[in-house]
Amino acid sequence: MFDYDYFKGQVKKIIDLDLNFYKEQQMKRRIDSIVKKNFCNSYEEYLQKLRSDQEILDEFVSFLTINVTEFYRNPNQWEIFENRIVPYLIRTFGKSLNIWSAACSNGSEPYTVAMILAKYIPTPIINIYASDIDKRVLIDAQRGLYDVNSLKGLPVEFFDLYFSRYDDKYYKISDTIKKCVSFHKHDLLKDPYPADMHLILCRNVMIYMTNPAKEKMYAGFNASLKENGIFFIGSTENIIRPQNYGFENVTSFFYKKK
Repeated sequence: MFDYDYFKGQVKKIIDLDLNFYKEQQMKRRIDSIVKKNFCNSYEEYLQKLRSDQEILDEFVSFLTINVTEFYRNPNQWEIFENRIVPYLIRTFGKSLNIWSAACSNGSEPYTVAMILAKYIPTPIINIYASDIDKRVLIDAQRGLYDVNSLKGLPVEFFDLYFSRYDDKYYKISDTIKKCVSFHKHDLLKDPYPADMHLILCRNVMIYMTNPAKEKMYAGFNASLKENGIFFIGSTENIIRPQNYGFENVTSFFYKKK
């Protein structure tokens, strides 16, 4: 079997994804499992499938991106967001806000933001740029169909207002909320970051990254934010020495661009 360094180099050539930015132990374990799942006995055998089968390649990209998400995930964070951060943003920047949900997965995060903001801002002016490297989850996000497990933590007020039964398995989010969000394919490690953001969310992504990758992304997020803009991270994450990246801590999981 070819070694893992060789595999990483070939993946870079095939899909321009640099696995060196991901923590090796976690990523190698995931890759070894998908190699076995595809009944391959070596990295090279699996690489041949990646080169020749688009469906397997798409599956690989989806597998690498940890698409574990749900509406209103970590409720305490969303309560802080609604009660402290939203009033601060409106007070500081007004109601016309530029918002970026980075690594948005199936759309549950940006749609959660839209539903909360809709309590305070007219929906026609809510503008959320949502991005992910995985084009398959972006298709799911644009469809706006979710099973009951994805919605189990959602407050009843949002469920009653913005969801309707689609079929025996899925609920559909309302067009009112869907129109607040636009979805885009984006690689956080190599693509340009959007500018003039008032709020950026990137939650539960950094835990999979190496320190050099984190530093690169923190610098990018800081540059993307307007002065006094807010950076919202995940419940398992913490920015060590945020001042090194131009941030100051507002409260747990929320940072302000200095």
